[in-house]
Amino acid sequence: MSNRRLAVGIVALEFAAAVSTFVGSTLLPIVAADLGARDRLGLLIAGGTLGLFVAMPLAGTVLRGLGAGRTLAAGTAFYVGGLVVAATAQQAWAFALGRFTAGAAGGLLAVFGISAAIRRLDERLRLKVVAASSAMWILPAMVGPAATLALEHAAGWRWALLAPVPVVLAGRFLVVSAVRGEPPSGAGRDDGPDDGPGDGQRLRPVALLIPAGAAAVVLAGGVWPVAAVGALAAVAGTIALLPAGTARLRRGAPAALAAMTLFGAGYVGADSLVTVLLTDEYGVSLARAAAVLGAAPLAWGLTSLVVTRLAPERQVPAAGLALTAAATAVLAAGPREFAVALVAWALGGVGVGLAYPGLYLRATTGTSARAAQLATAVITAETVGGLLGQAGGGALASTSLTAAYGTFAVMLAAAALAATRSPRPR
Repeated sequence: MSNRRLAVGIVALEFAAAVSTFVGSTLLPIVAADLGARDRLGLLIAGGTLGLFVAMPLAGTVLRGLGAGRTLAAGTAFYVGGLVVAATAQQAWAFALGRFTAGAAGGLLAVFGISAAIRRLDERLRLKVVAASSAMWILPAMVGPAATLALEHAAGWRWALLAPVPVVLAGRFLVVSAVRGEPPSGAGRDDGPDDGPGDGQRLRPVALLIPAGAAAVVLAGGVWPVAAVGALAAVAGTIALLPAGTARLRRGAPAALAAMTLFGAGYVGADSLVTVLLTDEYGVSLARAAAVLGAAPLAWGLTSLVVTRLAPERQVPAAGLALTAAATAVLAAGPREFAVALVAWALGGVGVGLAYPGLYLRATTGTSARAAQLATAVITAETVGGLLGQAGGGALASTSLTAAYGTFAVMLAAAALAATRSPRPR
């Protein structure tokens, strides 16, 4: 029963994340205009992910010291407080600070919950959780952008930004109640080296290279040498933090983790800016741009439901990622027509649906790694990729949205190549 509660909690949390994502992405053009921050898009979109990643090195220590209940209380307070700061911000830096605080609060529970899932859920149930989590994006994709715009029209973007709070809190309570009383993995023992920021054994300073480098990219303000140094620091931190062989695309889980990182950079970066691309470059209304925003995750969720009925080894992560790369390239250089963008981004979601379940399973399956290491590795890979995609894409978009989307397409194509080496060795 506790395993079922854990699975339901993880799925509910994914639904909460979907609601929050659609609200933030839908409101981005309005927030940027109201705060006079069209040239600081990276600052607006990367704050939450920066906070999440900064919190990950501290998650194990905090959970061991406070326990699940008190960690939930502290995380809840900081999450709500951060969103209130963002919703009342008058400058871009204050908005980013609020999102950073809310992201850090969410990061406190991320590693604990997912490592518990890897320890306690067998491979078949984990795959079902991944599929159900993907499906949780279907309803928000269908109604989230329109509902957000309706609420924004009625009450303003600041109240609309706070709308996801109840569903996010409900998801977090479910996860914590499922694992209440269980010590974090590794608490009170030492059964191997610490391979990531949330393992809980010791704090690895190298983990902070990633958010520090991403922050340098975001705050560079067009000073490209600073942005380049920040990007190099973030990449160096990523290579040092992920398991050995990831950068070399060693066959099996390391290659899958590399593909997950590149996927995060390409897809999350592209998805976070799609409403700005459509309103600025395509000249369409925000309502139409929001329809394109919802097309990819809707297609992703529906495709995943079909794909996960097949045996994991029959899935096609590389082909799926290649399709998403092609769709992103169409957004970058294709005809500036609403219908083209809608079809292309929907096909991009189909590609993710084909790729993600099998890729996630391959990245979290191993015979020698501990559950916490696997949890940390997959969270790190996807989160780092998304963080770099948002930070770098936001910086590029301030100069050229076409260049930003061209870069996202290249990242996704590289992910497809890495995924060809992701099947486990026989």
